[in-house]
Amino acid sequence: MRTDFFARLDREPEPPKIEIPRMSRTRLALFGGTSAFYLAIVVAVLASTSLVALDWKLMLFRPYEQWPEQHAFLDYFVVLGQRGPTAVMVAAWLGWRSWRQHTLRPLLALGAALLLLNVTVGAVKIGLGRLGPHYATQIGSAELFAGGDIFPSGHTANAVVTWGILAYLATTPRARRYLSALSAVVSLGVGLTTVYLGTHWLSDVLLGWAAGLLILLALPWCEPLIGRAEAWILALREQWRRRRALAPSLPVASGGPRPAMFPQRETQTAQPDEPAREPVATAGPTARPATAGSATGPAAGTRTTMHDRSRPHARSERTPVTPSGSRRPPHSRPLTGG
Repeated sequence: MRTDFFARLDREPEPPKIEIPRMSRTRLALFGGTSAFYLAIVVAVLASTSLVALDWKLMLFRPYEQWPEQHAFLDYFVVLGQRGPTAVMVAAWLGWRSWRQHTLRPLLALGAALLLLNVTVGAVKIGLGRLGPHYATQIGSAELFAGGDIFPSGHTANAVVTWGILAYLATTPRARRYLSALSAVVSLGVGLTTVYLGTHWLSDVLLGWAAGLLILLALPWCEPLIGRAEAWILALREQWRRRRALAPSLPVASGGPRPAMFPQRETQTAQPDEPAREPVATAGPTARPATAGSATGPAAGTRTTMHDRSRPHARSERTPVTPSGSRRPPHSRPLTGG
């Protein structure tokens, strides 16, 4: 007897009601404050202020030499900020969420966030062209416009966006709080790890945190576009399904039915409106008696000759029948001595 547990498994799960974040006053205030902090960091680096001097002090301090026992672990930990591995892990989780909730919004939101990240952070990196600590040429210089691509920190910004999108897409307040704390710890740790390894200046990390946070705060403005993209993709899927359902079967050749892969000899029978023909005996040891309705003429003879050449003829033990009777003499009993 079926239990209530299996009955629940058979039912299609109802998609939860997902509350889409909107651009509230609090979010607008955070967006404005983060934008001001972003501009302040850029101006401080361009003007070679005390922030650049702090960058050089930390670089010359060489944290990786002060605490070398942490180097091996932090080399692996910093992978949590690399775009490729983190995007694959988070996309797998959000793909399961999309299937479970019957919506493409989680995956589309991740794609929109990564697209904004590549465009905004990449443009600033190329535009400012700052060199990293390992490639610095002049002590105390900001190392700007030198062909580098280190400012802001891509690892830090990617950690903020990739792990912060989980909190942005959370469906309950409790999950949102826990995921926000987790993403903050990971992004802070990744940023400071790059300073420890000497791959980024401190100002790079500060600007990376601000860049990633700006993208998360601006995502509600992208929600209408995400909704239209989801509707368009689902409409394309329905059209594809209808085309598959209405697809015609394969057409039959105009010459008739297709020949079999291994054709067999067809037995021809007399038509009901034609009179039966008299069988004619054909001379020759390999000739066969003609039956009613069989093909006559050169074509029939050619077919018989080709058959006899392809394999040896086996003489039938059945006595051929002619109009005057059997051509084989009747068997006589052997004489036995008395």
